[in-house]
Amino acid sequence: MVLLSALAWSCDEDDKLPDGQAAIKLTQDTNNWIFEVMSQFYYWLDNMGTPIADTSDPEDYFSALLYTPTDRFSVIYPDYQDLINTLSGVSLDPGYEFKLFRESATNDNVYAQVLYVKKESPASAAGLLRGDIITKVNGTQFTINNYRELLGQTEISHKITYLRYNESEDIYIPQGELTLNPVELSEDPNYLDTVYTINNQKIGYVVYNFFAPDPGDKSKSFDLKMDDIFSELKAENVQHLILDLRYNGGGYVSSATNLASLIGSGVTSADIFSKTKYNDFLTANIPDLKDEKTNFLTKSQNIGNSLTGNRVYILTTEGTASSSELIINGLKPYMDVFLIGEVTYGKNVGSIAIEDEENPANKYGLLPIISQSFNSEDKSDYSVGFQPNIVVNEYSELFLPLGDVNEIMLRTAIEQITGQPSSARFKKIERTELANSLERKIRFGQMIEEPIQKF
Repeated sequence: MVLLSALAWSCDEDDKLPDGQAAIKLTQDTNNWIFEVMSQFYYWLDNMGTPIADTSDPEDYFSALLYTPTDRFSVIYPDYQDLINTLSGVSLDPGYEFKLFRESATNDNVYAQVLYVKKESPASAAGLLRGDIITKVNGTQFTINNYRELLGQTEISHKITYLRYNESEDIYIPQGELTLNPVELSEDPNYLDTVYTINNQKIGYVVYNFFAPDPGDKSKSFDLKMDDIFSELKAENVQHLILDLRYNGGGYVSSATNLASLIGSGVTSADIFSKTKYNDFLTANIPDLKDEKTNFLTKSQNIGNSLTGNRVYILTTEGTASSSELIINGLKPYMDVFLIGEVTYGKNVGSIAIEDEENPANKYGLLPIISQSFNSEDKSDYSVGFQPNIVVNEYSELFLPLGDVNEIMLRTAIEQITGQPSSARFKKIERTELANSLERKIRFGQMIEEPIQKF
């Protein structure tokens, strides 16, 4: 990522300073860098906040510049390389994601229910399953008062006390304790893909959990795997596609473009996927940015023309954000995008990851909002999220494995395709949602644009 920076840095001069003065100088240099970056890139440049003292903590300095409450998204991160790794799915991770609920309105207990378990992770090796209920972390019961603190403990070595549902007895049975030690995990966003044949209808199902081209090694291995998945769907002659983005909080625009190019009906590199608007400073200095467009890719694996009714079904939750919403918005001019689930997050603005290339002592990374995205019809009206065609709350029933045709969201999509409701009976649950682990990921709510070159 290229930083537009004119800040001079002299290691020799700063090495001569006493430790206390050197620390103050580094803070000042870091804050001056932050101000220069924001003064060039920030989308809401005309509404940028007044800077505070340049000796302030850099995170406080950065926050003071944000256009609040409109800007809920710009981020400063303590270490740029950790930021890049996390955006690519590489991090210290025990290997499971979960949602927190209140146990009851009559007590303060809280529990965590596992949303999914990552492949080849400590949680997977230990046998943890989607739907398992975690009641304690390191022997301490989750409560309304301590769950935020306990969330942090799940990111390091920890023990969980958990329950598992027994269908024959219709109860959750204690499973004892598990010790989970995080490892550096390279998570593959291509979580699940399969084809169902139901009532002579070939239905492709793809679960995709974040947008990243590769694990940071520039191999494009994740994008290439997605190409292979769609090649198999095409070979199977699928007539319908269900794209599950319920846990997908965003990521790189390049991977969103790749995925959309595999789905869009009749799209080629001559067709516009998205348009990008920047601030006046950037467009004045880089004229090409005044008419910035991202075209689809011409993909031999594209299945759009085989989809019945020119329709794609997308499963959504409140955690479906940023690049996931870019997919929805970008495909709408070309096909019927049918949403099943909940209102999406609502983020139509994008970022780039920026480091201080002039000052190696400054480890901070920035993800400022620098742009707003539009589709080929110049529409960008989803800042409050996309409304689903069919409202479904996945937490209103017992969790079933992802890919189980009786799982509530997949079941609803299949019913819409076949026109036949399921005859099975399902136990309804009423519960109050509190938080989830996915929202703690730095990639949540991010739409990462291509880097902008120097003036």
